[in-house]
Amino acid sequence: MTRYIFRRLLQAIPLLLLISIAVFALMQAIPGGPLAAYENNPNISPEDLMRLQEELGLNVPKWQQYLNWLGAVLRGDLGTSLVTRRPALTEIGERLPNTLYLSGIAFLGALLLSIPVGLVSAVRQYSWFDHAMTTLAFMGYSIPVFWFGLVLIILFNVTLKNPLTGGPLLPGGGMYTIGEDLTLEDRVAHLLLPASVLILHNLSNHVRYMRAGMLDVLHQDYIRTAHAKGLKERAVIMRHGFKNAILPLVTVIGLEIPGLFNGALLTETIFSWPGMGRLFFTSIERADYAVLMGVLMLSATLIVLFGLITDIVYAFLDPRIRFD
Repeated sequence: MTRYIFRRLLQAIPLLLLISIAVFALMQAIPGGPLAAYENNPNISPEDLMRLQEELGLNVPKWQQYLNWLGAVLRGDLGTSLVTRRPALTEIGERLPNTLYLSGIAFLGALLLSIPVGLVSAVRQYSWFDHAMTTLAFMGYSIPVFWFGLVLIILFNVTLKNPLTGGPLLPGGGMYTIGEDLTLEDRVAHLLLPASVLILHNLSNHVRYMRAGMLDVLHQDYIRTAHAKGLKERAVIMRHGFKNAILPLVTVIGLEIPGLFNGALLTETIFSWPGMGRLFFTSIERADYAVLMGVLMLSATLIVLFGLITDIVYAFLDPRIRFD
């Protein structure tokens, strides 16, 4: 296993290098370039533009720009935001905890609900519970995130009123009420709507994988053998079936975990949540190249890393898998 991990880490180096080239080329292909926002500004003279090009290193060939940027990234410097004039790493570092707070709670909530629901649906296949959960899962996965978010805002923030204060029943955006003391009640109230959107989306996806994996396992020979030995149904399901049934879900989780750090673009934008998803969206609007490239490289690194972690978890859950 140690040799496998070391080999995968070595393979990740050229992969991340190719990704960095693709990210840099993609940013260069955007019309206008990093200084497009200044070109039509009457307060910016051509001399100012030339000075900015020199300060940002844009007056050298593209390949040299890439090498300069890559060298800075390897030193932990993602560049400076063209909008706020602050380090891009600082911008990302301020938004990342907010995203982990929202996405982490939604992810854990969906996972804790989807595993028992998927197991029961598979064990009681074609029962009313199975039909109801399968229908709800497909509906939840098919509903557009932005539409569901807007419906929740209209219902709980505009239509329904708090009987005690007469104001909205739940906040329609933000992490907390501006100008008031931070309280647990206020933080939970702001969390409910965006977390509900993410929980429904993740729950619908996880239930389908958990149910399909368990149905496949229940028809295996070793499950029938366990029943023939007289083991209780609960022992057969949890001790012999669960570890193999969860393997497809582990793959999905391994691909979704990097998204916890990247943020939910639509959800954070709709609910004005100051996280990574909203930062990425505003950076696109403002053509903030340094922040965009920093977010994309962070995403690529996390995807490669958690791909390796997923393979290791696979070997732990399924003794038939060996990497050495």
